[in-house]
Amino acid sequence: MHGMLVSMDAEELAARWRERLESWAIPEEILAKAPVDPWSHSPERFGTRTDRALAEPDDGPTMTRLAEALPDKGTLLDVGSGPGAASLPLHERIGHLYAVDTSASMLEGLSVRAEKLGVPVTTIRGRWPDVADQVPTADVTVAAHVVYNVPDLAGFLRALDARTHGRVVLELPHRHPMSWMTPLWQHFHGVDRPVRPIAEDCVALAAALGFPVRVEEREAPLERFSSLDELAASAVRRVCLDPSRTEEVGQTAAELGMWPVPRDRWVTIWWE
Repeated sequence: MHGMLVSMDAEELAARWRERLESWAIPEEILAKAPVDPWSHSPERFGTRTDRALAEPDDGPTMTRLAEALPDKGTLLDVGSGPGAASLPLHERIGHLYAVDTSASMLEGLSVRAEKLGVPVTTIRGRWPDVADQVPTADVTVAAHVVYNVPDLAGFLRALDARTHGRVVLELPHRHPMSWMTPLWQHFHGVDRPVRPIAEDCVALAAALGFPVRVEEREAPLERFSSLDELAASAVRRVCLDPSRTEEVGQTAAELGMWPVPRDRWVTIWWE
């Protein structure tokens, strides 16, 4: 009976996560007029972050929990890898890296960096867990800054656990990564953005699935933007406005007290 109650809790929490994530969908009439895809990510921006992570090793909880669990020359699985910011800083310990991402250009960036660092790597292009059967079971798995893109979070977490001998480590911001733009959505479109899901919702679901989760939180080590101009260039695309309005978006952000953007809280979730 207890097991049934736990599984029902997990099912309900998984449904809530999906519904809350779906509430972040951009209204169709706004999306239809967007000059470019507001959800796309810049490989260059991610590449810069990866190079910084390699140049300035991070001693935060995510890297610490990965490093202490990864055997010397062990296998590491990086799901939603991007160019490798969450895995390649461990290059001296990695025996083989398996990197999963939906973006070919992100995986290409990872492969180039891995080769320079002497890390044997296998890249798998696709969405997790659809491609889970294409990777062997790894010693340690990391999925950093990806869960807010995952509607079926229960299936995602189960597949991570099933493909890992040892420790699974997740990193995510405390709030949805687009939350900082809420005042701009209200200003330009009269649209209120959701508040949830938040990191606690992911923790609750992982625990309900039976994983012995542990949680650590800290201030993000990186500023989101280095300048107001950089903020405006990102926000104009995310808020579905024409690039010609970039300067206006920057001025509006400043007037609304959005600059400088407060640092995120980053949450590390892990279990064996």
